[in-house]
Amino acid sequence: MQRLYDFIRRHPTGVDTFWAVVLFGFSMLWVIDVPIGAQPQWSAGFIVLLLSVVVALRRRMPVKMLILAALMGAAQLALDVDVNPGDFAMLVIIYTVAAHDGARWTSRLALAGGLSAATLAQLRWPEVEGGVGGRIFVTIFMTVPFALAWVLGDSIRTRRAYFAQLEERATRLEKEREAQAKVAVAAERARIARELHDVVAHNVSVMVVQADGAAYVLDAAPDQAKQALETISSTGRQALAEMRRLLGVLRTGDAPESGEYVPQPDVQQIEDLVEQVRRAGLTVDFKIEGTPRPLPSGVELTAYRIVQEALTNTRKHGGPEAGASVRLVYFDDGLGLLVEDDGRGSAHELYEDGGADGKGHGMIGMRERVGMVGGTLDAGPRPGGGFRISALLPLKPAH
Repeated sequence: MQRLYDFIRRHPTGVDTFWAVVLFGFSMLWVIDVPIGAQPQWSAGFIVLLLSVVVALRRRMPVKMLILAALMGAAQLALDVDVNPGDFAMLVIIYTVAAHDGARWTSRLALAGGLSAATLAQLRWPEVEGGVGGRIFVTIFMTVPFALAWVLGDSIRTRRAYFAQLEERATRLEKEREAQAKVAVAAERARIARELHDVVAHNVSVMVVQADGAAYVLDAAPDQAKQALETISSTGRQALAEMRRLLGVLRTGDAPESGEYVPQPDVQQIEDLVEQVRRAGLTVDFKIEGTPRPLPSGVELTAYRIVQEALTNTRKHGGPEAGASVRLVYFDDGLGLLVEDDGRGSAHELYEDGGADGKGHGMIGMRERVGMVGGTLDAGPRPGGGFRISALLPLKPAH
């Protein structure tokens, strides 16, 4: 049974064509059974054929088939072709148009045609028996199926739209939940990285001071030198223990190690980053000016992270229609970066104060990275809207 249902869903036009052939066969039996001379058989057969086409193509061209059914109804009235089994196609097309996610005028036209069909039929072929009351009853009785067909189709359209909205909302919430989880993990890892930096910097500073002191008193006071060396040893062990602990936390959730170290990203990988962002739906214009050449690893890593952070901010806060541009300029003594977008600049202005993303670590991280290599960073809203980040990274760190 499931296979039959799947086949019907995969071949809707084929199924409709089958029922159109069945309807045409029953209708032609009616046409043949009509006494010769009672009404034109050729016109009745032609109308039945086109009404069968309406059933066959109702899902592929619902609006055109609705107009064709209306024309066939008018032709029946004009050519005196009485109500026949082929008119069932009108019920089918009214339901199809009402259930179709198209222009609303087509649904209203189908409803108007269905409600007027029975009345027009009674006016064209009045029932002598039963008088006026009988004709009114027959008219109402024949109008009900058309009204029910439209109500059923419109209900299915509304229900389909409701479920589509629910699916879209669930997908959006799932993506937002994943994004929030990734942001939280990244923030925690950044906090741990800063803590690791503090631990290493403090312990290394202590070791340097103790080493200088030991070298100074090595000949005059060997005991003090020995004590300093012991302090260096214990401090080094403590620093290694803290590094192992914090790095172990940072590795949590990473992909399984393959036994090889992954190199840090460099300037050459910025183009891959831009392509990745483009595939995610953000329009990015990327240009390189000057002559590319090898740069210090710290400068290349800083440049990559600045572009990555800037494009991430554009995707998160620039709006659905935002676009960005990335420009790399090779100078004789440094590397220039310019990242601009045309999104909602008012939201970007809050990065400086930490209001746009809740914590404000994006811009702070950029300034820290640029400061580590002795560069300068300028960030702020553009005059015409959007946000602009400009950085100059020297080849040699400032002293």
